[in-house]
Formats: sequence, structure tokens, C-alpha cells
Amino acid sequence: MKFKLFGFLCCIYLFSAVIAFSQTARKTVVSISTDKFLINEKLTYAGQIWNGHTIEGLLMNSRMVQGIFDDLNPETVSNWKYPDTKKWDSDRNTDEFVANMPIWKSYGLLSFTINLQGGSPFGYSQGQPWINSPYTSEGELKPEYFKRLEKILDKADEIGMVPIVGLFYFGQDDHLANEKAVVNAVSNAVDWILEKGYTNVLIEVNNECNVRYDHEILQPERVHELIELVKSKQKDGRRLLVSTSYGGGTIPKENVVQASDFMLLHGNGVSDPDEIVKMVEKTRNVASYKPMPILFNEDDHFNFDQPKNNFTAAVSAYASWGYFDYRMKDEGFEEGYQSVPVDWGINSERKKGFFELLKEITGY
Repeated sequence: MKFKLFGFLCCIYLFSAVIAFSQTARKTVVSISTDKFLINEKLTYAGQIWNGHTIEGLLMNSRMVQGIFDDLNPETVSNWKYPDTKKWDSDRNTDEFVANMPIWKSYGLLSFTINLQGGSPFGYSQGQPWINSPYTSEGELKPEYFKRLEKILDKADEIGMVPIVGLFYFGQDDHLANEKAVVNAVSNAVDWILEKGYTNVLIEVNNECNVRYDHEILQPERVHELIELVKSKQKDGRRLLVSTSYGGGTIPKENVVQASDFMLLHGNGVSDPDEIVKMVEKTRNVASYKPMPILFNEDDHFNFDQPKNNFTAAVSAYASWGYFDYRMKDEGFEEGYQSVPVDWGINSERKKGFFELLKEITGY
């Protein structure tokens, strides 16, 4: 009888272990070989050439930073109400994000930037009275934010996408009490991603490290310390690939280039496509540069119907490109991916222009 009971308990244990493994087994793995991205050990856009330019190994992306957005300030949350329900709904926002991810992927979008502290819902703004942060003042994680993030990362893993997860946004970092809290937030967020077993995530420590951060460790001279912290965190012999970004037109500094696994550039304010090419060239000429992928993950220039634009210029320099769009003055709900509430569909002329050119370039 004891033997039968022991065998029965062993079967239950093994069955539970199989279930647990099936819940955490991941389908999508991102990796880097010199200056190229691979997904599941295969070069992205394998064999694709567009207008004589190699697309293989690039990672086309879009700035979708508001996927887990919420506003914990009761005085400003009414700014984000949906036009149909006249109220804000953070779960609806995430669910509609997830529903559109396969559509984006069908056009060749393999990556998107999602920032844990979002971005300005107005595109650009000086003050940020809203409160959108997944961290307590001491750097602990708020479960409701990470529950929404899990939905997005799970879907990305399922369909073969590579999210660029940003940890901080200027104007929201001041909700962390001090430098220790910032370090705690990085450690806790990275540990969470590793514990969940995600193998398809890239990390952007902070959006535009040279723009208005309160904490010195998030500023250009020291942000490499946080890059190294991310690199030091491991789970089962693996770690997350990591970098950070600078404001539009800025070339990364040597300390960040030295520490990073890939380079993030921003094309905001760069209206001449030739200057996009020069930015890539200057980045490759930084003293500490070694062959690694270069990708723009923010650029608010369009002209997708023109043969020469910032997107095509980046491609000509063998750099990935990221679309940044927000709802401009007096525009409708369908415009912009950074403006809250967000229409996550492809329903505006600008969005259609980007995705059609993306489809042409990537061959999807």
C-alpha cells in the first residue's frame, strides 16, 4: 500500500512539473551575431533585399510605449477617457494592444518599444502631472502593471516578436525616492523578466538618458552602470541584451557604446534623411564601438510616399528603423500610437503609410 501511495504521489509531482514547465516554456529567442539580429537562431528577414539594400538581420520596430499605461493621479486621469465610453480603462488599453499585435507582425513589424513608465501622451510635453509608474517610491514592483505587461510579453513570445522594454521615462523617474530606489527598480524588473523565462526581450534602460532625468545614475555619465547591472543578472546561464537611448540626433557616448549589446538612436529633430545616414556612420566611428546592431527606435518623420525619407535612409545605412507617431493638434482618435487613449489599429493615413512601406521593405 505504501509503495502504491508513493508511486501515486510521484505521478502527481511529475504531472505538476510538466504543467509548470509548459506554462513557462518559451517559443521565441532573440540573439545577436555581430551586427545582426536573429530570432530562434535564424536571421531576421532572411534573404530579403530591397532596392539593393540588405534587410537581413535588421529589426524593424515601432514606438508603442503606452501598452501598460495608467494614470494614478485622480486629477489628470480624465484626460485619457475613451471617446465612446467617456472613461479611461487600463485593461482595455492593454487588451486592444494585444489584439493588434498579430496585425502589426503581418506587415513585417518584428519589434516594438514598450516603456514601463510610458511616454508623453501629448507626444512632447514639459510638465508631466500624470502618474504612470510601475514602481513604488522604493523601487518595488506594482503587480497590476506587470500583470498587463505579462499579457503583452506572452503574446509577443507566442507570435515571434521582440519587445524592447524600456525601464524609465524622464518626468516619471522622480516618483522614485533616490538612487537606491532606481537600482532596486532595475533589479526587480529584470529579475521579474528572467523569472518569467522570457527569451525574446531586449532592454532599454531609459528613454533618452540625456533629457531631464532627476537621478544621476540615469544620466549619460553614469547610465552605463545600470546597463552593466542588467548584464550581471542571469537565470539558468542566460541574460538580457541591453542598451539605452539618447535624444534626437545625439550620438551615443563611449561609456554607453562600450557597455551596450546594441545601439539605440533617435531621429527626432533630424529632418534631412542624409543626416540619418551620418548618425549611423558617426556611431560606428565612436572609439569604443565594436560590430553590433544599430537601430532607431524613435523617429517622428514620415513622408513614406517619397523615395527618400528617414526610414529608407536608415535602411540604406544598414540600420533598423522605428516609427514614432502621436496625435497632433485637432486630430482624431485614430491618429498616433503614443497619444492616450490609443487606437492600436492601423486606421490613419500615417499609420497606413508606415505599414505599407514596412511591408514592401521587409517582403512580408
